[in-house]
Amino acid sequence: MATIQASSLSSSSSSSSGSAFPRNIRAAASKPQASHLSILKLPSGNLVQQLNRENGLRTINSVEMKPLVSTNMRNDEAHCNSKVVEELYAIMEAVADRSEMHKNICVQRDNWNRLLLNSVNGMTVTAAIMAGLASVSGRGAPHLALKLSSTLLYTAATGILMVMNKIQPSQLAEEQRNAARLFKHLHQQIKTVVAVGSPCLNDVNAAMERVLALDKAYPLPLLGTMLEKFPKTVEPAVWWPREQRSPHEKVGGGMERNGWSEKLEEEMREVVGVLKRKDAAEYVRLSKLVLKVNKILAICGPLFTGIAAIGSALVGSPWNGSWSVVLGVVFGALATVVNTLEHGGQVGMVFEMYRSTAGYFQLMEETIESTLKEKEVGERENGELFEVKVALQLGRSLHGLQNLATTPSPSSATEFASKLF
Repeated sequence: MATIQASSLSSSSSSSSGSAFPRNIRAAASKPQASHLSILKLPSGNLVQQLNRENGLRTINSVEMKPLVSTNMRNDEAHCNSKVVEELYAIMEAVADRSEMHKNICVQRDNWNRLLLNSVNGMTVTAAIMAGLASVSGRGAPHLALKLSSTLLYTAATGILMVMNKIQPSQLAEEQRNAARLFKHLHQQIKTVVAVGSPCLNDVNAAMERVLALDKAYPLPLLGTMLEKFPKTVEPAVWWPREQRSPHEKVGGGMERNGWSEKLEEEMREVVGVLKRKDAAEYVRLSKLVLKVNKILAICGPLFTGIAAIGSALVGSPWNGSWSVVLGVVFGALATVVNTLEHGGQVGMVFEMYRSTAGYFQLMEETIESTLKEKEVGERENGELFEVKVALQLGRSLHGLQNLATTPSPSSATEFASKLF
């Protein structure tokens, strides 16, 4: 009886499963196909884990694959940018330190100029008075004491003047003043690059080159590396690397020419020509003129005090009469006037100021030329922004800059006048 029931149960279960299978196939076939490829729908993760637990199997969790290469590249790029920023901050600290150093040395050398000038003039005036008193003091110890004191003071003044004229304290102070200003400007530029732009290794190299160029142009020590105060040939001051790197700033990315046009390029070329013909050449000419005046004064000062020292030493001699007194007093007064003109008027500082101004215009020329040499317009600084910068650095408006570019050169003006007449 049990055997009959089991067989009936097995037959009924097999018949039910067999009848169910064709129905599933017919239902699947009756559904519309979304695509030519049939994709089986796998069971969810929770169902798989449940079935594995029931069968005593372990479940291996799926691992999500991530683009490791792109992530590593981003990490390397971020690390590189952070390293560049750290290097720029280190350069900024060095630049700030140099700026403060040059500022302090400027104050020190300006004090040298004042103190040495007052001391030399005081010594010269005192020696002239003593020479005059020695001529009317008669013979004896007072006469000898006044004469020797006057001679010693004149001799000391001559030696100090020779040193002063060699180092030119007013010019030294102007050099350090320019260096402090330029280092401060460089500090602000690096700060702007770090804050606004995306710094790269080229920015680090450019900053290092500018620091080294400034150190070479304005040395701190006096001995060995001091700039020549009376050069044979006058040239504009150079405080920038000779091979400049043009900044790649782009404003308004939608512009095809990056703000440049043929008219603007021609205008910049004309501006360079005007700077060479007029501004830079004029300041070089003024530098040469001031240098000649400074040379004459630098020679006359020690010469006059030396002559006055000889005259004061001969005061009271029977064979020269009153000429020794004239030499001792008059040339002492002339030496005081010459020293006041040279060091009180700070002629050396004026020479350095003109030379630096000529260098400023030369820097403008090289900046414009290096920008125009970039064949790819997209690699240049934005043209409209560059025009505004040039106008402001030359102290002109945009309209004034355009008028400057249309100024005829001397040769073209001469040709035009010859055609008229």
